[in-house]
Amino acid sequence: MALFAIGDTHLSLATGKSMNIFGGWSDYEKRLETNWRRLIRPEDTVVIAGDISWCMNLEQGLEDFRFLDSLPGRKIILKGNHDYWWATKKKADEFFEKYSLSTLNILHNNTYTADSFAICGTRGWFFDAESDADKKVVLREAGRLRASIAAAKETGLEPVVFLHYPPINITQKCDEIYNVLVEEQITRCYYGHLHSYSHAGAFIGEKDGIRFSLISSDFLQFCPALVY
Repeated sequence: MALFAIGDTHLSLATGKSMNIFGGWSDYEKRLETNWRRLIRPEDTVVIAGDISWCMNLEQGLEDFRFLDSLPGRKIILKGNHDYWWATKKKADEFFEKYSLSTLNILHNNTYTADSFAICGTRGWFFDAESDADKKVVLREAGRLRASIAAAKETGLEPVVFLHYPPINITQKCDEIYNVLVEEQITRCYYGHLHSYSHAGAFIGEKDGIRFSLISSDFLQFCPALVY
């Protein structure tokens, strides 16, 4: 059993909002499927770190979710900034059950285990959360991250954190999120969100004992990255 990760699948099988118009994204859904089927086995787990689908609600995204469900492996899904379909874990779980989407699982204040690892994480937020509204969001996200890590630690396995927003780049940190990682002694953190020219500003490497990895789809050339 292996653990893989990728972010920002940006599926749009029913909405028509394709990413093909952007550089490097041509035929991305087919490329993702080809790479996925080449690498992933039914017993493997893949974390998808946000921006799953352009759909505005669960029903509109049914074809996108069916596409993911048809691919090999168990999928652990967390929220991104473009996941407008996201309501509650309960609603998503009920929707997945209704349509027999048995391989899709929501990561939200909880954890999932994969071999010797406990998968945890949350969406995260911007570096420069200065407005009162933004400050409330980033503190809520930090709390969700702590809750997910706490659930992971209860398993006795090593917590591995997945975020949508990067907690750090080459010039900035999102202190509220970053401090949780340091305080909880996390050693691996994977994040997405960054595309195109933004890749150049990504922090990839080790800092404060944490190894940070960018897993945006276009950065990975639409090929899930092996975590373990």
